[in-house]
Amino acid sequence: MADDQQRTGPSLIEHYALLSDLRTSALVGRDGSIDWLCLPRFDSPACFTRLLGDDQHGHWRIAPTCPVQRVQRRYRDNSLVLETDFHTDYGTVRLIDSMPPHEKNQNDQPCVVRTVEGITGEVEIRVRWVVRFAYGHSKPWVRTIREREPLLDEYLLALAGPHTVVLRGDKLPRRKEDEWAHETTLTVRAGERHSWVMQWSQDPDRLPAPVDPDQQVRENEEFWREWSQRITYNGPHEDAVYRSLATLKALTYAPSGGMVAAPTTSLPEALDGNRNWDYRYCWLRDATLVLLALDNYGCSAEAAAWRRWLLRSVAGDPADVQVMYGVGGERHLLEWQPDWLPGYEDTAPVRIGNAAYGQLQLDVFGEVMDALHLARERGVTETPDSWALQRGLLKHLETIWQRPDKGLWEVRGPDRYFTHSRVMIWVAFDRAVRAVEEDELPGPVERWREIRDTVHEEVLEHGFNSEIGSFTQYYGGTTLDAATLLIPALGFLPADDERMLGTVRAVEQQLRHGVLVDRYSTHEGTSSVDALTGREGSFLACSFWLVDALAMCGRRDEAERVFEELLGMANDVGLLSEEYDVHSGRFTGNFPQAFSHLALVNSAAVLYGGHTRNESDRRDGRRGR
Repeated sequence: MADDQQRTGPSLIEHYALLSDLRTSALVGRDGSIDWLCLPRFDSPACFTRLLGDDQHGHWRIAPTCPVQRVQRRYRDNSLVLETDFHTDYGTVRLIDSMPPHEKNQNDQPCVVRTVEGITGEVEIRVRWVVRFAYGHSKPWVRTIREREPLLDEYLLALAGPHTVVLRGDKLPRRKEDEWAHETTLTVRAGERHSWVMQWSQDPDRLPAPVDPDQQVRENEEFWREWSQRITYNGPHEDAVYRSLATLKALTYAPSGGMVAAPTTSLPEALDGNRNWDYRYCWLRDATLVLLALDNYGCSAEAAAWRRWLLRSVAGDPADVQVMYGVGGERHLLEWQPDWLPGYEDTAPVRIGNAAYGQLQLDVFGEVMDALHLARERGVTETPDSWALQRGLLKHLETIWQRPDKGLWEVRGPDRYFTHSRVMIWVAFDRAVRAVEEDELPGPVERWREIRDTVHEEVLEHGFNSEIGSFTQYYGGTTLDAATLLIPALGFLPADDERMLGTVRAVEQQLRHGVLVDRYSTHEGTSSVDALTGREGSFLACSFWLVDALAMCGRRDEAERVFEELLGMANDVGLLSEEYDVHSGRFTGNFPQAFSHLALVNSAAVLYGGHTRNESDRRDGRRGR
């Protein structure tokens, strides 16, 4: 803890915990500092941006003033109410952090509730509040307001342009001389409680009313208790599965049902490169995994909401389909760089927006068709509008399927015939054929079947390299791609096919590090694939894909062993980042990462029950494959 107390910049990525109100989220470090908070949505500008800079870019820290000997953290049961215990020589205090969830009421405004509770002894704590709007660029005008009508109310009002927040509390911090910061200290004795509430407002003339912090925390716990009771899983590693599902729920934007890939931007995939991206958006690529994960474990309402978001987002001209959208279905995610931010641990650039939204990534057509096929299998009634949209997507795909693309990993190098993209084209037409054959939906099934079979033959001829005995990253290449581990799960080939067994062996030899798996090689000599500098960490989702591949090809004991070791890599509150750097033993990439948690719960389904994506599950009583 001593290192965290002395830091002026962000904590290690693995030292953060997540708060969420189902509209936006905050990251809280083990040092008691909220270093990232975007208001009022996941993709809004941050008012605490220490995560990508230093103290002066905004943070809110509550922690002892004396040295901390030990920190213990936990979420209360399956909720997102976070408890952090600071153990000092003078006693122990508990910091309780919460963001009350707003699932249904569109008028509710984001709110962060922080409470310090004395456990033993008496400990002096410091509250330091540094608000910086517009990603740390805008210093607000902060003033103390005292109102007497209709009730006595004292608060800090921070205002700058369109941004407004209000801070109320038992002891408000005061302006520090010669600093754009507010601070106070107080002694907390055993049994005492002190609370602060920060609320966002879209109108400085209509500020939110005071709330009871204890009631807000109780209602938060009750919300998550009721939600978790719907989860249907009784297998091994129950805590990890529940925490992952709660994390996925926390990353869902309730008004639309869309799920962000992560609540952060520009946390680097490696500390020596420029692989820094904004993940606060919704990827079509996640569609099948989201539906499968949510539906497998009883979260049918969330699965249906995601399907609605998916259909709304891709509606329109099929030629305009994007790989990602904003949480409300927004299409323009223009990428820019705030040059005043140095980046996480000085790893630049910081990127806001994501230019990959305009890339051609043909695999997303397969993901959309697979997700909607899965929804039909799970009993979601197909509507004429939905099927008409799917037919439109297929009609467009018929005109472009022979083109190269940027692939699953959104490379910024030249377009290629990526093997995974070609397999997903096969998936798109395969699911269309099955829609006609199994669900009796109308469509040109003979044409779809012909294209499907043509693509299948093409992938086997050009995507498999007989000299190395493996499917490769792209046609004619020799480098590998962990995405080829998905081929059996997609139903393209059986898991025991010799070509798949060879692919698993090759991936293990070239991309595996212990239980971890790289997406593809980023070592010197292969950077032409993505046109980026520096290496990256091992991709945690790919590591779980290895678990699935091992289990499906008959190596179940090893699969379970790898799965258990991967679970052990989660941080102290059960969260996973995008990647893990085997050289430094640290999390890298955006955090927490939906893709990692999706892969975790789907691996649990492969190993311990549930339905995998290549298995038919006809809940409507019809016969599947």
